[in-house]
Amino acid sequence: MSNLELDLPDRVEVHSEKEWATYGNWQLVGNGKQTNGFCGVFMRFKGCLRVDLHNRISLDGVVHKNEVYIQPVHNWCNKPSCPVCYRHGWALREAGKIEMRLAEASKRGFGQVEHIVCSVPVKDYDLGYDSLRAKVVQLLFSRGVVGAALVFHAFRYSIIKQWYFSPHYHALGFLADGYSCRLCKRKNNCIKGCGGFDDRSYQAFLRDGYYVKVLGKRKTVFGTAWYELNHSSIDVTKERFHVAVWFGVCSYRKMKLSDEVKERFLSRKKSVCPICRYELERVRYFGGKHFVVDRCAVGYRQKFFADYLEDGRVVWFPYVEPVRYGSGSYEDL
Repeated sequence: MSNLELDLPDRVEVHSEKEWATYGNWQLVGNGKQTNGFCGVFMRFKGCLRVDLHNRISLDGVVHKNEVYIQPVHNWCNKPSCPVCYRHGWALREAGKIEMRLAEASKRGFGQVEHIVCSVPVKDYDLGYDSLRAKVVQLLFSRGVVGAALVFHAFRYSIIKQWYFSPHYHALGFLADGYSCRLCKRKNNCIKGCGGFDDRSYQAFLRDGYYVKVLGKRKTVFGTAWYELNHSSIDVTKERFHVAVWFGVCSYRKMKLSDEVKERFLSRKKSVCPICRYELERVRYFGGKHFVVDRCAVGYRQKFFADYLEDGRVVWFPYVEPVRYGSGSYEDL
């Protein structure tokens, strides 16, 4: 058995709870207490051992002859408050869910996904979260947003103020007639009464004080969702606080996703070898090299190619599940 896979730390430093980026019940994600000592700890390798298919030029312009493709796998608790797991565990998982639902909504004819920001005026800072969210949803409806994933941010950041309380919402969703203002020649000098989204939003702002803006075209929905989740906020008084909520045509009540749709999306998101495109499998290492598996350590690589042979012998093998006998002991096949 490889010493590398068993070389877990006897004690992992537990991060203490941070008090900055906290206001009342609200706290920036990743600023709570670490769940346990196994958060972020290396668990296993997964990779592709089809070295006979790797003798070709990859996208990086290198020929990986007699090399295996490897990805380290770590343990994540998937809690938004955990300072170790929130970014690469919880945020990645939630961003994948958002991407899946919005991709299916686009297929059903709701249009292109837009990134919308809704800033809350000071006069409504004292509203309760449920009341504020309900009000924001209605205001977005009035401006032409027909459905979206809504993520609450209690804080903004500036070099002078650092993290300061300034509640606002980020929405990834759809507009009733699309966002034609992006291509408008008069975008920086909008004509009152033109009927475009920016004009309607500004006229509504004069009435209710809520500033709603559509940001630039997204490169990837997943990347935008992941970034927005990374500095979202949670209510520390609630054990299970849903950071991303859905409304309108994207809500769970109005848009049902079948198991077939979910399975099709997950199959596209599976980790595959960048050269032969086969799905990665769990593998084990029996060589003498040391690989950096701590994500915070110098020299760590999220994915890499490694020699299949060392001193003429194979050092990478598929993982085989142990067999349990009646005595309760485990042995490897």
